[in-house]
Amino acid sequence: MKLRRLFFCAIPAAVLGLGLVLGVSSARAMGGKPEGGKNATAGTAGGSANGAGRMAVPPTPVRAQAVVRGDFPVYFYGLGTVTATNTVTVRSRVDGQLMRLAFREGQDVKAGDLLVEIDPRPYQAQLAQYEGQLLRDQALLRTAKQDLARYKVLLPQDSASPQQVDAQESLVRQYEGAVKVDQAQIEAVRLNLTYCHITAPISGRLGLKQVDEGNMVRASDSTGLVVITQVRPITVLFTVTEAQLPRVLTAVKAGKVPAVEAWDRTRTRLLATGELVTIDNLIDTGTGTIKLKAQFANEDDSLFPNQFVNARILADTVKDAVLAPTPAVQRGNQGSYVYAVKDGAARLRPVRTSEAGDEYTVVLEGLQPGEMLVIDGLDRLRDGAPVVVTPAGRLPGASGPWATPAGTGNSTLLPAGKGASGAAGAGTSSPGAGNATSRPAGASTPGAAPR
Repeated sequence: MKLRRLFFCAIPAAVLGLGLVLGVSSARAMGGKPEGGKNATAGTAGGSANGAGRMAVPPTPVRAQAVVRGDFPVYFYGLGTVTATNTVTVRSRVDGQLMRLAFREGQDVKAGDLLVEIDPRPYQAQLAQYEGQLLRDQALLRTAKQDLARYKVLLPQDSASPQQVDAQESLVRQYEGAVKVDQAQIEAVRLNLTYCHITAPISGRLGLKQVDEGNMVRASDSTGLVVITQVRPITVLFTVTEAQLPRVLTAVKAGKVPAVEAWDRTRTRLLATGELVTIDNLIDTGTGTIKLKAQFANEDDSLFPNQFVNARILADTVKDAVLAPTPAVQRGNQGSYVYAVKDGAARLRPVRTSEAGDEYTVVLEGLQPGEMLVIDGLDRLRDGAPVVVTPAGRLPGASGPWATPAGTGNSTLLPAGKGASGAAGAGTSSPGAGNATSRPAGASTPGAAPR
């Protein structure tokens, strides 16, 4: 009986011991002791925290430019055509054989320079004929006058009748008329002799010759001999919209002479600078535009007649304006906004703007000079997102005219490691640098060199 009792008591003890052994093995497999459960839990929490740290969003690389204060020129663009101040088609005023061309094609001439010689011999012979006829008529006139004087002496003596005196007086007047006709014919022939030497009526540049030496030319020829265009000064005819006209008229009425610039077809090179001369008196109802004419000195021959140019006129200047970089100004459903860089983060700012240009936009509310605005990398930003300002070079995945290396665009980059307070005075642009943006004709594009 005792053995049976011992047997039944040993079985529970063995089961309990086996359970303790399995518990210790499991605890070691989990990286801790059974009594260290708290430490195991803490270790798990620490691992989760490290994982969350590894998933944090990195700062977005951006480029920034400062808000500045200054005068903002308001420009209006228009498609223009260069036109010669004067254009003359040189024609012969007499008929004859062309003996000599005294010019070279494309030559610059001054008014009065000899251009063409026409055979003068027929007119010289005509002149000699009329001069001889004049001498004959003058001799007849002298004889008629002498006879009239004799008749007037004989008339009181009844040796001549009044009828003879009257007839002689008529003959004298007839010869006087013949002499005047001869004199007029001589003047006409002399004038034709002058026309045989054709000179330049204006100063300008000659075109291609229309006739060669040896050909017969006539006064009725429609093609002419050569064309002269006056290119110094030269004019540009361009258009602005009827909505832009009041601002131009305001400047003209105030006594100002608006400056006009002529740019090439791609708007990358300034060709010449001139001034507004006149405004047309009618608006074209078909296009809603009006023609303006500007004059340029053209001393360097940068403008050529019938050349296509992009003209822009300085219509106004906004004084002491707050200017934000145009690439930084975005537009959404709620209006215009920008991303300002502050304390390493991008902050969304609603703004109110007015005039806009290729480089700067006038800001009426929402910004102060010196603040740094994001101009590149905007598509990856949200309010409060961490950012890092890239000093130069193309941003990862960036595109467009503003994603250019330092010194090639017209935006000033913020040096690495500086915030808005460290960029005082930054944000200025170099006029005429890298311009490549085109705009519709007649659009208001103030404040920047054309692109």
